[in-house]
Amino acid sequence: MKNFLLLLVFIAGASLSQAKTITGKVTDSEGSLFGVVISVKGAKTNTTTDFDGNYTIEAQATDKLVFTYSGYDSQEILVGNRRVINVALTTSLDQVVVIGYRTTSASSSRVANSTVPSKTTKSRPNTTYVQTLSGQVVGINIRNSNGQPGANSTINLRGVGSINGSQQPLIIVNGAPISNDELKNFNTAQISSVNVLKDASQTSMYGNRGAKGVIEIETNGDVKMEGAAIVLRQINHLFENESYKNIEENEFEQVGTSPLSTFSIDVDKASYSNVRRMINNGQTVEPDAVKIEEMINYFKYDYEQPTDDQPFAVHTNVSKTPWNKETQLVKIGLQGKDIDREKLPASHLTFLIDVSGSMSSENKLPLLKSAFKILVQQLRAEDKVSIVVYAGAAGIVLEPTSGADKETIIRALDNLNSGGSTAGGEGIELAYKVAQEQFIKNGNNRVILATDGDFNVGASSDRAMEKLIEEKRKSGVFLSVLGMGYGNYQDAKLETLADKGNGNHAYIDNIQEARKVFGKEFTGSMYTIAKDVKLQVEFNPKNVLAYRLIGYENRLLATEDFVDDNKDAGELGIGHTVTALYEIVPTGKSSEHLKELTDLKYTNTSFSKDFNDELFTVKLRYKKPDGDKSTAMEFVQRNKTTKADDNMQFAAAVALFGMQLRHSKYTNSTDLDAVIKLAKKGKGTDEDGYRAEFIRLVESYKEYETQNLSYSGY
Repeated sequence: MKNFLLLLVFIAGASLSQAKTITGKVTDSEGSLFGVVISVKGAKTNTTTDFDGNYTIEAQATDKLVFTYSGYDSQEILVGNRRVINVALTTSLDQVVVIGYRTTSASSSRVANSTVPSKTTKSRPNTTYVQTLSGQVVGINIRNSNGQPGANSTINLRGVGSINGSQQPLIIVNGAPISNDELKNFNTAQISSVNVLKDASQTSMYGNRGAKGVIEIETNGDVKMEGAAIVLRQINHLFENESYKNIEENEFEQVGTSPLSTFSIDVDKASYSNVRRMINNGQTVEPDAVKIEEMINYFKYDYEQPTDDQPFAVHTNVSKTPWNKETQLVKIGLQGKDIDREKLPASHLTFLIDVSGSMSSENKLPLLKSAFKILVQQLRAEDKVSIVVYAGAAGIVLEPTSGADKETIIRALDNLNSGGSTAGGEGIELAYKVAQEQFIKNGNNRVILATDGDFNVGASSDRAMEKLIEEKRKSGVFLSVLGMGYGNYQDAKLETLADKGNGNHAYIDNIQEARKVFGKEFTGSMYTIAKDVKLQVEFNPKNVLAYRLIGYENRLLATEDFVDDNKDAGELGIGHTVTALYEIVPTGKSSEHLKELTDLKYTNTSFSKDFNDELFTVKLRYKKPDGDKSTAMEFVQRNKTTKADDNMQFAAAVALFGMQLRHSKYTNSTDLDAVIKLAKKGKGTDEDGYRAEFIRLVESYKEYETQNLSYSGY
């Protein structure tokens, strides 16, 4: 009997220590919360909620789950015998002071935080409000340039030493920065409160601009903004060091003088997840961050597989343009061939990981580790991984290790810590050296770079990095680039690296995106089936007056580049889909966007009668992953329109949303409701829920924009 009791105790103890899957939903008074961090207390296990507020995490019965969300009170819950734990968080936004990437209570920040009530300022009349602050805050020094009323005043909170040598603190009015000169014109009666921040911890959210302290002013009346609106405005100041390549929107080209449109395919998807991050953070969307082709290609489309020996199939169709009744919308879709994972060649993957100081935040190195762990779970015994890291210098932290030894690879990832400068060029050199030494003939050889792109040691300019990668790609090693985090995210640089490295570029904003890139789309992201894929579309002037390519501004090629096998272009992975949209003006129609052309004297503009029923011809060239000579393909689209299917409607919805975010002149004043309606029509089966996520994102953005309009000056 005693032994039996001991056995029961042992079984009970084992059951308590056994990890189990916990699911649940996190909400607040308004509904589901996206991006809530759920962690196991005292452990490194964590996850985040999806757009519906749902989460999944592994934990033991004795563990406590910690639910954390900025601006909300954290909760700790013992797992016990439950497998479903739903949580409702309560906000404390009206009682917090925003500090960088964290929050603190106002009562605990008084040392570096001085508040001047409106009653005090109104009782001290002065010619300018700057002078009114004098003597009200410990450490503030206000000097007038002369003794005249209304003379310029200089404010000094923390001495000289800001990034530009200025003594002036940063002045924020209702969340927006203003100059000292603008401040002096303020009417004291308009001001409801003043908050003076002097300590570094208090000013950290403003970066270098707040090095000399910050004066936060709230006004009453029409320009006053409440809690959440102020926080959203302040968030925008955290992203000023991000870098994006300038995009000049494609305009209409007239077929009579420019019948050919040539471009490289693009399977990058970074723009969509980056824009999603901006919207979810309440940040103003940077127009140059919006690459419409990447937003469209983020989603998978139901194109038929190739039926011949070609690595991809081509699908074309034409329908009415949803935002302009005078034009037509052309869709050209490429569908990469699916290949059984077990039939894939062996891989050697070199993880090149940025562990510099800029990668220390939770949305960078910790998220990066979790992302790579997902990738590791996809590996087979014949696959190998090496890990190279770089900060002030580069080094190897994991020699080539079989995919069967997942524990060793994960342990190496867990041991990574951040700190130091960013010798990106040296890291790339070493990673390619390792990749070449371990090169698998007829295999998949790839470097996977994960960074925020903040290179500051060695070769760091875009051109220097471009030359370096162009040289390295000759080795036959492909490059994938993962962008991480925000604040100093260098999108332009990472796009350049991916383009020149025969690879792809993704942006990881949360663990769900990591699962998408390294889980659901692993083969497409890691295995190339066609490289240097180029498209050239020849429009028939008999039936097309003008055309414009929607997106792909950074992928345009010269006409002669199409047949030049030395000209680099995009790569297509296993199962990848690529979609391109053209808006065309049929012959006989007019458009306000077309420029008047002079008559040509020597060029023959007559139409060939042999092709009356053709709208355009699509020509393609591609190379095999290990080839140097291109193969040509050609497809003809007849002059007929069809009803838009799910793929066309949804791609059009994404394109229209991108055009609106970019403030395009071609939207025809369509609103967000038109995007939502169109996306719902094109939602289709949506097995993975990504199209539904897009609809919710646009709805959230609509609500955000509506709120913005309610604040004058916001």
